[in-house]
Amino acid sequence: MGSSEVSVIPGLQKEEKAAVERRRLHVLKALKKLRIEADEAPVVAVLGSGGGLRAHIACLGVLSEMKEQGLLDAVTYLAGVSGSTWAISSLYTNDGDMEALEADLKHRFTRQEWDLAKSLQKTIQAARSENYSLTDFWAYMVISKQTRELPESHLSNMKKPVEEGTLPYPIFAAIDNDLQPSWQEARAPETWFEFTPHHAGFPALGAFVSITHFGSKFKKGRLVRTHPERDLTFLRGLWGSALGNTEVIREYIFARLLRLQESSQGEHPPPEDEGGEPEHTWLTEMLENWTRTSLEKQEQPHEDPERKGSLSNFMDFVKKTGICASKWEWGTTHNFLYKHKMGSHYVAQTDLELLGSSDPPTSASQSAGITGGIRDKIMSSRKHLHLVDAGLAINTPFPLVLPPTREVHLILSFDFSAGDPFETIRATTDYCRRHKIPFPQVEEAELDLWSKAPASCYILKGETGPVVMHFPLFNIDACGGDIEAWSDTYDTFKLADTYTLDVVVLLLALAKKNVRENKKKILRELMNVAGLYYPKDSARSCCLA
Repeated sequence: MGSSEVSVIPGLQKEEKAAVERRRLHVLKALKKLRIEADEAPVVAVLGSGGGLRAHIACLGVLSEMKEQGLLDAVTYLAGVSGSTWAISSLYTNDGDMEALEADLKHRFTRQEWDLAKSLQKTIQAARSENYSLTDFWAYMVISKQTRELPESHLSNMKKPVEEGTLPYPIFAAIDNDLQPSWQEARAPETWFEFTPHHAGFPALGAFVSITHFGSKFKKGRLVRTHPERDLTFLRGLWGSALGNTEVIREYIFARLLRLQESSQGEHPPPEDEGGEPEHTWLTEMLENWTRTSLEKQEQPHEDPERKGSLSNFMDFVKKTGICASKWEWGTTHNFLYKHKMGSHYVAQTDLELLGSSDPPTSASQSAGITGGIRDKIMSSRKHLHLVDAGLAINTPFPLVLPPTREVHLILSFDFSAGDPFETIRATTDYCRRHKIPFPQVEEAELDLWSKAPASCYILKGETGPVVMHFPLFNIDACGGDIEAWSDTYDTFKLADTYTLDVVVLLLALAKKNVRENKKKILRELMNVAGLYYPKDSARSCCLA
């Protein structure tokens, strides 16, 4: 795509298409090593659900074991929501070296280190941007604390192994929070937003910009102001920004900001309420430690202008964060479709039709369609988008791999939810039914039965569309009768400080076991889809053992 233009084309973006074609050669070699012979490579997608730090660690375990078993090399797409995106992005920043990645994870949670000063510096720097939002604060001050990482690399840095086909093509999910009403009303496909090493945009609209220009300012389809590419720390915060009780978090942020401001002005911070917010004590301590350091610097004689400027920047950060908290503003970025006029509209979903310039929209999705111009003013009149965690829609990225343009034949869905591991299947079934997208249908009564005592693997098949293998993290095969205890230990909102090395290692082992124990089933379905979609030279298997 043109690096300084908005791209609206039918089918895959050319960079993705070329990368996927190159990947096919590696997949064929991997299938041969697995003793599955096929003349054409089936397209396999691995999905990781959300689930905070639990999903991050468990997804790393899944990827590590798939690599060990020779399965990861047979995968074309890796897609994630929320915590799984942290793991998937780490795979690429470590050049696919799972041993080094796992060793680094254990090291981080052994030493329990976090670079507070650097995190705060990055947050204050971000606050100088016109599009600063709570996502910046969340990314640099919360997610970096949870993961013990502050990656400064970019999605575009992942291009080399992807374009060479040595690693699967990654897709990172988000949703447009301004379109939540459309999602609640009609499960509108255009709610979904995706990031790859090449592009960012709305797959249902076929509208994308180069990933290096995500966040830059566009008008009428042309780049008018360039901003630096956002780093992975910020993107991880955006992808993993789902919250629990928003009102509690809002009050908490206000309280912390007030304490920061009073402390920076030399006032003694008010005492904590007894028993108040113990789960947030790490952030309280962090803010107080930073404030204490700031006050010590203020008391030093001959304070130079740079130090005064730092204090001014700090106060601006506090003020802007307070304003964002009052408006509850997350994921603010320039809308690259602002005042954009398009000559055609590519629609990725099967039930959306091309509209002629005189045709009235007949559905919520078509209303957001584009032909000769963007019909829905929501898409073209907004100066900004507000992108948030896709788990607020569906906690796994099925909508991003189901469009027929990606031709996915087999989906391995790893569910790291703490609650009902079939909620993602229910939500996706509803989404696909509304938009006539082929997806295996499962009776509600059967899902209810499975959720009471989930097994480690379920194989879902429909008359058409991809085969879906669904793997609940906490299951009776691996956890026995202790599923609830496992869920409590790895609660979504538990802080990183509660994750000792032993706790991390146990979760890694559990996730690995779920892959290892189901390897034969995965191989069998790989062989089946290779034969089903390429019957002329049907796939053959020498042995599944």
